[in-house]
Amino acid sequence: MNLREVIAAIKPEAVTRPDAATVPIRSVHYRAQDVVPGGLFVAIRGFTADGHDFVDRAVANGAVAVVVQKPTPGVVPVLRVPDTRKALAQIAAAFYAHPSKAIALVGITGTNGKTTVAYILESIFAAAGVSAGIIGTVNHRCGGRVWPSAHTTPESVDLQRLLAEMRTSGATHAIMEVASHGIELQRVVGCAFDVGVFTNLTQDHLDFHGDMTRYWQTKKRLFTELLPMGGKSPRAVINGDNPHGRELAREITDRMPTLTFGFDPSNAIWPHVAQNNLSGSRGTIHTPAGDLAFASPMVGRHNIENLLAAAGAALALDLPQAAIEAGLSAANGAPGRLERVPDDHGRFVYVDYAHTPDALENVLNALQEIKTRRLICVFGCGGDRDRSKRPLMGAIAARLSDLAVVTSDNPRTENPGRIIDDILPGITPVMCRAYRPAELQNGWREPGYVVLPDRREAIGLAIRLAQAGDTVLIAGKGHENYQIIGHETVPFDDGEVAALQLATMPAAIVDPMAGDAE
Repeated sequence: MNLREVIAAIKPEAVTRPDAATVPIRSVHYRAQDVVPGGLFVAIRGFTADGHDFVDRAVANGAVAVVVQKPTPGVVPVLRVPDTRKALAQIAAAFYAHPSKAIALVGITGTNGKTTVAYILESIFAAAGVSAGIIGTVNHRCGGRVWPSAHTTPESVDLQRLLAEMRTSGATHAIMEVASHGIELQRVVGCAFDVGVFTNLTQDHLDFHGDMTRYWQTKKRLFTELLPMGGKSPRAVINGDNPHGRELAREITDRMPTLTFGFDPSNAIWPHVAQNNLSGSRGTIHTPAGDLAFASPMVGRHNIENLLAAAGAALALDLPQAAIEAGLSAANGAPGRLERVPDDHGRFVYVDYAHTPDALENVLNALQEIKTRRLICVFGCGGDRDRSKRPLMGAIAARLSDLAVVTSDNPRTENPGRIIDDILPGITPVMCRAYRPAELQNGWREPGYVVLPDRREAIGLAIRLAQAGDTVLIAGKGHENYQIIGHETVPFDDGEVAALQLATMPAAIVDPMAGDAE
């Protein structure tokens, strides 16, 4: 790529040194410290630093041109644009020869369910013999290669490089979890989507977006702006049971083919559920293309909804129905999404990523519907994030569990005790009984809550209290294998901690005198 091609891709407001248009661009960077000789540096205004302050360092490292959004002197060509984030995405797509145009790209957005839908769709692709790459929260992967995931939706340069590597490896399809940050920060500009999937919208990320209206407007842009701009013939798959989904479907139906899904038979895709218990679910999915049988090991009503979303995306891509059926039944879900920790003594212990009010409510409702005895919920809330959701999550845990164990999540730079203090006003109006850990040595007989800030101790207490037939939900961190305390990231895996506790606890025996705590 040369500078003339960069200029054509971003159409800058001003260019210094236009005589240098033939200068070759060997790499693209948004961090000055990463610039190598022959590279192009794009100055991004970040949350803690401004790339414009590091232009001189980028040039010293060998940048042959820079892109800025405010007047910046320089000895190398300077291209000024209104929005360097958007320019970075446009340059990255051009630099890597627009890889998304060469593959069938599915974008999945929504507050909850993105990762699970991506894993189910990946299973369908495998059953159909489709070579696909995945870009998401847990990791990015393709053809046996796995890349770590720093962000659900990577920065645009990293995203386009991943798509290019997937194309080179022979992938014909790709699945991308499209986070609201990725849309707002222009990371997915230049991506040509074939299918957009909307799962739901509930409260999250208000520390970033400010309010639900702006959060919703950002999510909608995948369908109202990005899909139409891709130059393909896009299709949409929308949750018709979600109020925002219904609004979105009405708005875009005239612009692109749209399939709605949900439990309501008014949707294009809806299920008849024959079984839904702690062993999984099975039934029939009714679609415009015909009925699909499914028998899934995944637990809960919300996971049936995720199956519907993945089936809709597969139908929008015209995949064979036999492959869709096989993929639905073979999918085990995503790591850390209602993932069961095995126990030989009859306790049902699950780890889940639920860290929003809606996600926690969905998971607890799902377990309430199918549990056999008592339900214990271990949860906390993240620090340096939206404080308004903390009492909401407390109220949900109190209403839908028999014992709530309130603990730390990723406190980050906040005092864990302060976070818990924000949670408790949601719990106490529902659960009047406050237990001290020492009081629970011999179990508990009435619904209540206990505060135990140390997450390892909280998980241990919950498992020690669980008897055969009881269900324990450890919510908030899911697949994460770390805990962020202050500015330090320390190893911590809910699943591993729970497995160790289960292995060292004595066999859980039902106390016939205890009864259910409901």
